[in-house]
Amino acid sequence: MEIKATLNNLRISPRKARQVAVLVKGMKAEQAKNQLTFLVKKPAPIILKLLNSAIANAKHNFSINQENLYIKSLLVDGGPSLKRWLPRAMGRATPILKRTSSIKLVLGEIKEGSGKIKKTRKEKEGEPKETARNLPESGIEKSVVEREEKMGEEYKEKKSLIQKPRDSSSKSKNKNFTRQAAGNLKKVFRRKSI
Repeated sequence: MEIKATLNNLRISPRKARQVAVLVKGMKAEQAKNQLTFLVKKPAPIILKLLNSAIANAKHNFSINQENLYIKSLLVDGGPSLKRWLPRAMGRATPILKRTSSIKLVLGEIKEGSGKIKKTRKEKEGEPKETARNLPESGIEKSVVEREEKMGEEYKEKKSLIQKPRDSSSKSKNKNFTRQAAGNLKKVFRRKSI
């Protein structure tokens, strides 16, 4: 089974990202994780995040253990380039291409079907999991919930009682206005026309 994870428009040159990709391609997932955590290259932590995402996909979607996974393929392709200009002598400009890359990671199983996580009996039968809302509330928990509800109501009442002042203008606003008036005169009477 193949588990996929992709990353698009990464602002790193594909040539630099390929150096890291070649290093971990074909490794077991755990070995690749260890390799990427201690690798001192800019794309390494980003590819590690992508690998963690793919492992999480395998665990959540297909219930496959991390020990049973390896990196089947890791493709680094070029994405759209951002075009920028560098000023040079005598009014010239030279183009700069800020390259982006897209990374496609595919994990495979070492042994087909052997590393699956076994579900508990409750999950198989479809019974709801025990959460904080489903648990029976004790007397202490009920009192805490009631107190929070009362405080919420009091807060709403106080908020409605607070009124804004009728005259919203303040002295600081008046000062700014007078300064602005002087600035407007400067805009009208300029030394040079624009």
